[in-house]
Amino acid sequence: MPRSTAIAAARALFDDGQFTARLTDLVAIPSESQTPDGAPHLRAYLDHIAPAYQAAGFTCEVVENPVPGAPPLLLAERHEGADLPTVLTYGHGDVTRAQTDQWRAGLTPFRLTTEGDRLYGRGTADNKGQHLINLMALEAVIAVRGSLGFNVKLMLEMGEETGSPGLAETARRYRDRLAADVLIASDGPRLQPDVATMFMGSRGGVNFDLAVDLRDGAHHSGNWGGLLADPAMILAQALATITDARGQIRVPDWRPTSLTPAVRAALKGLPIDDPTGPAIDPDWGETSLSPAERAFGWNSFAILAMTAGNPDAPVNAIAGSARATCQLRFVVGTDAAMILPALRRHLDAQGFPQVRIVEHDRGWFPATRLDPDAPWVRFVAASLERSAGRAPHVLPNLAGSLPNDVFADILGLPTVWVPHSYRACSQHAPDEHVLAPVCRDALGIMAGLFWDIGDGAP
Repeated sequence: MPRSTAIAAARALFDDGQFTARLTDLVAIPSESQTPDGAPHLRAYLDHIAPAYQAAGFTCEVVENPVPGAPPLLLAERHEGADLPTVLTYGHGDVTRAQTDQWRAGLTPFRLTTEGDRLYGRGTADNKGQHLINLMALEAVIAVRGSLGFNVKLMLEMGEETGSPGLAETARRYRDRLAADVLIASDGPRLQPDVATMFMGSRGGVNFDLAVDLRDGAHHSGNWGGLLADPAMILAQALATITDARGQIRVPDWRPTSLTPAVRAALKGLPIDDPTGPAIDPDWGETSLSPAERAFGWNSFAILAMTAGNPDAPVNAIAGSARATCQLRFVVGTDAAMILPALRRHLDAQGFPQVRIVEHDRGWFPATRLDPDAPWVRFVAASLERSAGRAPHVLPNLAGSLPNDVFADILGLPTVWVPHSYRACSQHAPDEHVLAPVCRDALGIMAGLFWDIGDGAP
């Protein structure tokens, strides 16, 4: 059967070492978007990968970012016919900070290292390995069928890890050129490594600092203890009003109303425990919700970092200031524009007017979600099940954040994401990696999906 031949051909690209060899080259490009030293490597990544798309029959153009100083993007297209469906796909070639000194012995971020079933390197999971899988699956279908049977367009950016500057503006500028019937892309993790996952949106995210600045400098804790207000204590108590002792949100406007019966039904029974990752704390989060509902259907608040004085070399002094970096991940139904004003009202009502809210300059992504019963969702789910022999996990939205609003809201597309990593992959952390069996499986199921789109899309 030609479909099975295409799937076998895609998996053979892993078995014969071609996938690993190409991923090695991509990982070797130190395309950090969060450090100035990475800037020249962002364009270099596009210059390196564009010929692979050209060899697959794409016309490619590196376009300048409309945001001054932001990295360029690659737009590519393989056009087979005006009467055929068109798929837009997406990826990002930039990576987070290397954190080279924190990787364990024998590993380094920009050299692909294979240990058993793990392929280590910065970008293996997020997102170089994922868009490479989709490209090679397209190549396998073309090699077997001689064509795709549909048109495909690509938008590859180099700034996702800094909030995708210019991605929305680029989508607006090239709206006609990016017109399509659906977005099918890959980012994020599977729920379980051995079962395909698909999601149709993501939680939004906003980062901000809470700061208490009382005076310049620190003062001797013996001479001034009991006389000077302690900014760290004030900040700690203010933070403690945002949630209760088990992390349940207490800011009224941060509690969403969008966890509908339909969404709860979609989340029912989905696994959330992952033996490859840390154990879930059963007594954390909203008591009335299941773990899946907490992660995919609710808002979550986190304190990412906090400081007062010098924690590495403390002295006997009362600090003059304290600061905490915070984050709210939020689902559809939360008014993003009201998140920080609602927090301001809450802090004032709790008696903490001296706590300042400092919004971060870095852009973050709004929340999006496609109906789990949409035609493209059913089509992709059926294809993945046919290839894998078991139904995929279907999430209304990812628990993390990504720029899905660009495709859903600006380009007006139904959006379906099929991730090729797993939850314990250490993305954004030292020792980032992907699992070889997941990569091999993903090559096959994506080849099957692309084959099915060529046979007749919704």
